[in-house]
Amino acid sequence: MPASAPTGTPPPLAAPAPAAFRHVLGHVPTSVCVVTAATAAGPVGVTVGSFTSVSLEPPLVAFWAGAASASADAVVRAGRFGVNVLAEDQREVCAAFARRTPDRFATGDWEYPPDGPPRLGGAAAWLTCDVEGSVPAGDHVMVIGRVLDLAAADGPRRPLLFHRGRLVRLDRAHAVHAPTHSFGWWDR
Repeated sequence: MPASAPTGTPPPLAAPAPAAFRHVLGHVPTSVCVVTAATAAGPVGVTVGSFTSVSLEPPLVAFWAGAASASADAVVRAGRFGVNVLAEDQREVCAAFARRTPDRFATGDWEYPPDGPPRLGGAAAWLTCDVEGSVPAGDHVMVIGRVLDLAAADGPRRPLLFHRGRLVRLDRAHAVHAPTHSFGWWDR
């Protein structure tokens, strides 16, 4: 049977309730990162759970933070930021930067490069980016950054994840070999 084109405008759907939205989207695991910047007033940082790559050419990434976050606003105004991908043993760092406490950098082993944002020792990965722009997105702001420098930890530093309202770890399958498939575009 041939498909037919829809006729007219579909009826409007009601937006899901915030609790239902949070519950369903909580089934999508996300990374846990601390985004940092060096400012004239001192280092700033904020925990984010929405961080992603955007483009290979040019190398762009993005993160989302609450629109009312003073730390996120300070990161954008600084013009350069760092993304510290938290390792599974850095839950305390996640909690410190998720709260509105003044001494966040007392938790964790921080390095303060003279020309860049604070970098967390022991993180699973690090990126240094220049702010390309920011876009309001509902009750959040999306910050896009051009990657200037990046590195991943040597050895078995697995990332901390957020899933179904909790911080979780990756877990290896127990004595099961799962065949892998190479995505040609990923290996370039």
